[in-house]
Parts: sequence; structure tokens; C-alpha cells
Amino acid sequence: MITRIRSGRILSALVLIITAALLLVVAWPQLVGLQNSWVFAHIVSLRALAGVVALAAIVVLLLFSLIRPLRGMFLALSALLLVFAVANAGILLSRGIGTGQVEVASAAAVHSGTVGAAQGGNASDVTVLSWNTLGDATGADAIAQLAIEQQADVVTLPETTEETGVAVAELMREAGRPMWVHTIAFDQVSKARSTTLLVSPGLGEYTVSSEPGSGPPGNTNVLPTVVATPTDGDGPTIIAVHAVAPIQWEMSNWRSDLDWLATRCATGDVIMAGDFNATVDHMAGLETSAPAVLGACSDAAITAGSGAVGTWPTAAPALLGSPIDHVLATSNWRVASMNVIATSDAAGSDHRPIVARLTPNDGE
Repeated sequence: MITRIRSGRILSALVLIITAALLLVVAWPQLVGLQNSWVFAHIVSLRALAGVVALAAIVVLLLFSLIRPLRGMFLALSALLLVFAVANAGILLSRGIGTGQVEVASAAAVHSGTVGAAQGGNASDVTVLSWNTLGDATGADAIAQLAIEQQADVVTLPETTEETGVAVAELMREAGRPMWVHTIAFDQVSKARSTTLLVSPGLGEYTVSSEPGSGPPGNTNVLPTVVATPTDGDGPTIIAVHAVAPIQWEMSNWRSDLDWLATRCATGDVIMAGDFNATVDHMAGLETSAPAVLGACSDAAITAGSGAVGTWPTAAPALLGSPIDHVLATSNWRVASMNVIATSDAAGSDHRPIVARLTPNDGE
């Protein structure tokens, strides 16, 4: 009898130790370098949902704790899950669930509309809009309307064809905001294999330097990224990003995409925006120094206190979604604001658009 009780206690302790270790790794996989590994990468991308699932499991375990012989173990498991849920909530709150406004000197000017497209490189603030349109599903009208409303100077459009990009530019020109259109398409079979970048002429003339063929060293592996550099060398390199999603058979390409994007943001004056198919957790270890999250680029949402607001999928509430769309920039830029726009959820895309307003950092 004593041996049986002792064996039961050892088994319960072992279960609790294994559960605690597993929950620790799930909550912070970068602790052991698993943030970009199958399963762990997916769980950590949906921290809020993982916390909700943990709370639901606690309710079930508390019901099982009514069984007297197992009460202690079930209560202990409930406590571990509660710590897990609270830890995820704390991480999300630290990244921000707010409106994305930052108190900087030029913020009032940006929101009042007195600052337009940048003139001559870094002379003025720049508004960056990004929206994965799910293969042109939103249509040109919705994109153009949003870009005009936000007074966008740069528009990055993953999964958007050149035809739609040109239509958006024409609508914006009619509204007094002309744009240059740059598109890279890996093929014409799938619209998802196109990425379009719109740049205001006020930023100067740009040349696309990324290669049209898929894969490093000229581009991301499966879906195209547009790298545009100023022709005269004056102004930021602008990158419209589309990394492949971390589905099981694309994990290697996904990790390679993130590595390649980190090198694009290693030095110089860079603004990159788009669908990274990655949260800042997945970028851990790819930064050169704090507060950068990828290469030398910092995340506008983290800076603005909206880094935990989900951009995908639109079918889920923003606070339960995954923040995989980003605007990143080198220290040449400060963040005036960064917002996830939830009013376009019915437009046809499974991604929410994001808009960031950047102001030149005079210290750079």
C-alpha cells in the first residue's frame, strides 16, 4: 500500500514537472531556440488564443479535481495553466494592445494632414500603408480609398497584381496623390505570387533592385518581395515584404525568408512593410541589437504600443489574432503612430491593413 502511494506521488510529480517544462517552452520557445520550429512556431503566433484555451482547460481540470484521489494533481495542473495564461497576457500587454499613438513632436502635424509626401528623401514624414489583399480580393477601389484616406506615401500590397496596382495608382492620381507602381510576379498562375509597391513621386525616383526570380540571394523563396532603392541614393530603401507562411512543408523556406529579410535591414536607411507571416517572437535572434527586432529594424507597432493587435485572420477578433503584418524601419526613423485598421474586415481579405506614420530621426 505504501509503495503504491509512493509510486503515485512520483508519477504525479513527474507529470507536473513535464507539464511545467512544456508550458514554459510553449510560452517562450526562444528560450531554447524553438521559436521557428514546427508546432511551437504556430502556438506562439497565437498567444491570446493559447491563453484562452488554457483558461478553458482550467475549468475542465477543476471539474476533475472533484475526484478525491486525483484532486491534488488536477489543482496543481490548473495552477500551472493559470501561470501560463497570465504569462502570455503579460507578454501581450507589454507589446501593446492600444491605439498605436506615440507622442512625438511631429505627430500632430501628421494627423492634421499638414505633412504630405516626403520631398527630397528624408525631409518630411512618411505614411506607410500595407495590406495583403488575398489575390486582389479587395479590389482596387477599397485599396485606393484607404490609401487616400490615410494620405499614404508608400503602399505595400502582397498578393496584388500589377493590373490592380496600376488601377489603384490611377484612382489615387485622380484624388491628387499620384504614385509610381512597381510589381514583381514570380508567375502569372497565382495572384498570390505577385507583390506590388506604390511609392509617391514626392519621395523621389525609385528602381527595383530585387531580382524577379524566386529565392535568395535576390528575393524571398516562394512569394515575391519588392526591394526599391532611390535612384539618386537619397532616401530610404523601401521593401514590400511577403514571406511564405510557416506551413509544414515550407518551414525551411520560411526560416530562409526571415534570414534574408534580416540581411536586407542590416545597414543603411530602410523602411520595410508587408506580410512577414511571422510575429516578433519568430524574429528572435535575428536582430543586431535592441530595440531592433529584425536586423537593424525596429517594429513600429511595438514602439507605438499596438504590437499585440492581430492582423490575421479577419475572422477572429483583433486581440485574438496574430500580428504577422508589420512596418519595420531602421533608426533613421521614429514612429508617430501605428494602427491596425479593423474597419476593412469585410473587404474580402483575410488580413487587416496596417498604417504607420514615420518621422525622420534628426539624430541620424
